[in-house]
Amino acid sequence: MSDQEFFTVNHTITVNIEALANDVSLPSFEKFESEIPAPFIVASEFSHLDLLNDSARNELKNSEFKHVIQLLDTQNSKLNLLLTFMLSQQDDEKQRCQTHSFGASQFTYVSDHNLHPATKVRVKMFLDHPAAAIYCYGHVVKVDQHDDGHLITINYDLLRDVDQDLLIKAALFQQQKLLRQRSLDRNK
Repeated sequence: MSDQEFFTVNHTITVNIEALANDVSLPSFEKFESEIPAPFIVASEFSHLDLLNDSARNELKNSEFKHVIQLLDTQNSKLNLLLTFMLSQQDDEKQRCQTHSFGASQFTYVSDHNLHPATKVRVKMFLDHPAAAIYCYGHVVKVDQHDDGHLITINYDLLRDVDQDLLIKAALFQQQKLLRQRSLDRNK
């Protein structure tokens, strides 16, 4: 994982944080990829297929295939429901937190429990848009006091490129929503 910086957006997504013991070392990239739960791999593939679905839908919009588009949308909705159910089984309530901000190089969350800088963590992230889940490792880079506890910043250490792309898309989607809302608020 490079130290390349990506922008972050203030947005809440569900994450599971598991602090690792000090003597635990991160797995090799090959071992890391082999331990990613199957539903996370499926979710990543679904997100990639959604992009292809969007391209097909755009091509069909300019033609007389409204029923085909409707069928594609219905099938996509069914698959997303199934995917959401599969991923909900991976969410551990005891490790659940909500992000304060996230991006493709780091995320922050507020916790009652303080973690020390350099603490290694195993993370499961559950994205709404695109509908996906990400399994990765990171470490604590900063801990600040926050009204509700500790604001903890995590940088990613082991993250697949396809998952980093999903985080970029998710952050861009949230940024676009925010900019659109600001535009609407200005025009009122």
